[in-house]
Amino acid sequence: MVVSGIQPSGTLHLGNYFGAIRQHIELHDKHPSYYFIVNYHALTSLHDRAALRSYSLDVALDYLALGFNPKLSSLFLQSDVPQVTELAWIFATLTPVSQLEKAVAFKDKVAQGLSANAGLFTYPILQAADILVYGGTLVPVGADQKQNIEITRDTASKFNNTFCSDDAPLFPIPDPLILDSVSVVPGIDGRKMSKSYGNTIGIFDEGAALKKKVMGIVTDSKGLDEPKDPDSCNVFALIKLFADDATRDRIAEAYRSGGYGYGHAKKELLGMIDDHFGEARERRRDLATRPDYVIDVLREGAKAAGLRAEEYMHRVRDVTGLITTGSVTSESTQH
Repeated sequence: MVVSGIQPSGTLHLGNYFGAIRQHIELHDKHPSYYFIVNYHALTSLHDRAALRSYSLDVALDYLALGFNPKLSSLFLQSDVPQVTELAWIFATLTPVSQLEKAVAFKDKVAQGLSANAGLFTYPILQAADILVYGGTLVPVGADQKQNIEITRDTASKFNNTFCSDDAPLFPIPDPLILDSVSVVPGIDGRKMSKSYGNTIGIFDEGAALKKKVMGIVTDSKGLDEPKDPDSCNVFALIKLFADDATRDRIAEAYRSGGYGYGHAKKELLGMIDDHFGEARERRRDLATRPDYVIDVLREGAKAAGLRAEEYMHRVRDVTGLITTGSVTSESTQH
């Protein structure tokens, strides 16, 4: 069972695509999968009602436009499955504060200027619930999220050891699937492409807006006729993501030979982006005219996910001793 989420904290960009979305699309027709838009997680940094609603639906549009087939796997909003926050509280009672204090992702985000709020601090607990409430066994993540998956594994083990017999564990121990992607997708300023840096190229940018971003990619000052090092060039780093081997080798050789300027490289990159996302852009334009269909996809995905989550939560409530009035039996009322 593959489970993964993506945060709706802004317009999705090439870093999101090559770092995760492309692999999600490739995996969703090979394994039973739950993919969710983690709008609870987004609240750790986004407190704008209109923006959160817009970004959440935009993520759904983007996934569907890029080829996600809702007949093969579930796509839904995290907030449509309330069992996940119920499970997160239970996990919070088992998680040592010291374990959360060691989380590298929390420290990195605070260092980037995000508020050190309790939601950000307990992010790994909610992430563990996201995975385990569906019985997830395989979690596609970037290398920077590996520690959080270790926390999920620890949480599953601790719950099983605390509340279950050795021969009947409730939660499987999930494995991370470290995505085979470039370690860093550079932004137009050469730093890691990130919404927080304002240096992104959106997946569905096009026309004049896309051209302005591509032509604005930072390069060194070498002239047209001078040989250039493709391996130190931000433009070439992006070209490598789109080009086949023959095209990549041709452009690299042109860099080294001289007579090939950064303007030439940027024009080639622009054409590659247009070619790669052209059909997806058309699909997205069509989907944007059918918002009811997109909502129906999310609703149906949430129904399937909710049924799966409730199966686990029913067992969780039972083994922990949590009583709801609908589950009280004559036997339990005698005690």
